[in-house]
This record gives sequence, structure tokens and C-alpha cells, in this order.
Amino acid sequence: MNQDKIWDVYQNDESIQQFGCPDGGRIEFISKKCPPNKKILNIGVGKGRLEKLCAEKGVNIFSLDPSKETIKRISEELGLKEKAQVGYSQEIPFPDDFFDFVVMTEVLEHLSTETLLKTISEVYRVLKKGGTFIGTVPADENLQHGNVVCPCCGEIFHRWGHQQSFSEGKITQTLNNKFLETKISRLFFHDHKNLNWKGKAIVIPKTIQAKLNIPGSNQNFYFRCRK
Repeated sequence: MNQDKIWDVYQNDESIQQFGCPDGGRIEFISKKCPPNKKILNIGVGKGRLEKLCAEKGVNIFSLDPSKETIKRISEELGLKEKAQVGYSQEIPFPDDFFDFVVMTEVLEHLSTETLLKTISEVYRVLKKGGTFIGTVPADENLQHGNVVCPCCGEIFHRWGHQQSFSEGKITQTLNNKFLETKISRLFFHDHKNLNWKGKAIVIPKTIQAKLNIPGSNQNFYFRCRK
């Protein structure tokens, strides 16, 4: 399966953008973790909402994404110029010790094991000493539940291109191979502002469940670690 083709469409075709993965408040959560006046790289641009929120509060935001169309659009909208680059996480086109923060939210699960390990090394390389790596991954995902079959060729693949399933132990071990002071939190993201009373009644127990570190559906792990 060619993930580049999938995300190039979801990120840029306005007619189907509403069918992409909903972030449920996740991007707003991550943006609050990005301090103003810091040099931050976001890997995996999506629809560019993190870039816009960070730019509004004075973050020196940089972007990396495989989609040429996405990078062109984000660069033009926000005036990022050379700060928005086309490329992949396993070969980050920025210098050593360059960023205060690197962000990867809902990206690591898309990578093969080999690419994941190379990505962690690359993130470590471009971070300044004492720099911070933050992001999210789906929590305890059963990958088979997301499998679909292509009606044209018969290939079975995960509908969102996920290749990794992370338990708390696995994401901790993966990051501890390079980083210091890794902290993992189990979260349930939701867009509280746009929920009616019924929606709020549903998400409140799910939010409490995640805070108590009790596994449940549609949860995420938020990670934060230091170089």
C-alpha cells in the first residue's frame, strides 16, 4: 500500500477532507505544549492546523511532510518558505542540534520497524541538547480491526496505513532507546466545545477512564521525552 497516495488526497482534496481522521481536540492539546519563541519541527503536517495554531501564538514553526502539494499549500498560507520541506522522518532535511522541540502526532504508528528506529535517531539528531520530543500514538490498537481489502487488487491493508501497535511498554521502550526522561500519559481526546449535553455525558467517563490509566477504545498515548 502506498501511504503517500492516501494522505496526499486526505490532506489536499477539499471534497473529502471531512472524511479524514478526526483529531477530536488532539491538535489543540499538542499546540498548548508548544511554547512561544521556540524553534519547533512538526513532522506529518496533516491539514496544517498545528502550524496555524502555533503561528498564531508566535511559535517559530517548521514543517516536514512527504506531500509536495501539502507543503506548498502550508508554505503559501503561512509564509513558511524554506521552513516547510518535503521529505520523510527517517531522513530529516535539517541540521544537527537545530530544534528546541520536535512534534510527531499520530505518525509513528504508520512506520515500519526499520523506519521507526531510523526516525527516532533522526529526531534525536536534529534536537538541541535538552530539546524535547512530543507526540501521540493510538493506545493498544488492534491492527486487524482496521484492515480492509482493495476491491481492485485484493490487497489487505490497514485503512489508515498503520503498521505499529503501541502498548505503554512498547512506546516507552522505543523512545528510551535514545531519549531521557520519557513520560507517557493515556488520554482520551474529544472536542468538548462542540459537544452537546449527550456527547459530553458520553465522553466524561471515557476521559476519567483514560486518566486512571484503564485501557479503553479510541485512546491515545501522549509521550514527552528529552534529549
